[in-house]
Amino acid sequence: MATLQPAERVKALEERLGTTFPRPELGLTALTHKSWINEHRGEGFQDNERLEFLGDAVLNLAVGHRLMERFPQMKEGELTPLRARIVNEEGLSRIARRLGLGELLQLGRGEELSGGREKNSLLANALEAVFAAVYLGSGLEPVMGLVDRHFAEALEGVAQALSRQDYKTKLQEAAQDRLKLTPRYQIVSEVGPDHEKIFEVEVMLGAEVYARATGRSKKDAEQTAAHGALVLLDRGEKPGQVAAAPPGTANPGVPGAAEQAPVAVPGPKDDTPA
Repeated sequence: MATLQPAERVKALEERLGTTFPRPELGLTALTHKSWINEHRGEGFQDNERLEFLGDAVLNLAVGHRLMERFPQMKEGELTPLRARIVNEEGLSRIARRLGLGELLQLGRGEELSGGREKNSLLANALEAVFAAVYLGSGLEPVMGLVDRHFAEALEGVAQALSRQDYKTKLQEAAQDRLKLTPRYQIVSEVGPDHEKIFEVEVMLGAEVYARATGRSKKDAEQTAAHGALVLLDRGEKPGQVAAAPPGTANPGVPGAAEQAPVAVPGPKDDTPA
């Protein structure tokens, strides 16, 4: 892609985004890194830094709007960290890679040789610039369409993470209300290499183990265990009264209950901060 002409780069970007640039020069500017400008001074081109500045605000507006629609009961203090989980360097660079944005960039030789097309910061900045170019050329509506198309997975991931988070919060509220106890979590075992470790966690209310569960992170295992304990509390039962866990939940019961019923299968990795 390094030999593409400027107009060809913009055309390829339009095809990958699924939109057009009424002002193609903005699309080209979004793809132009300052290192390229340093080697082509006097040729009338601009780098993408100003567009990057605007694009950060545009993306925060568009993603924030979708989050407000999806979670109408949430307050500002709850919505802000959710948006930050999506509009950040790692998340934006992931979307940029999916679009193949790196190969369309105009980079200087030094940046090219240092692997600039794969740098998270450079890719995230370029994606912000692209969204600013769309906004300046066509307004907010096409931007919202691009967010729906290219940020759908990130938005859904936030929703799924929230559903898992709820179990620990709900268990704490239920346990304090009904038993005047605070749940305690402890790791039972850790198996596997560091990059694929599986955690087994148990949750205790008082001196009793209410549930055990496994997960690909401590957080994920705790959420699943909390779900299993919550099932018992909602039924008004104590550990040992149930022989089998509901499908897809932790294994509720007394110590040893793991032998009575299958422990929950590890779910998707949950990167939500503890």
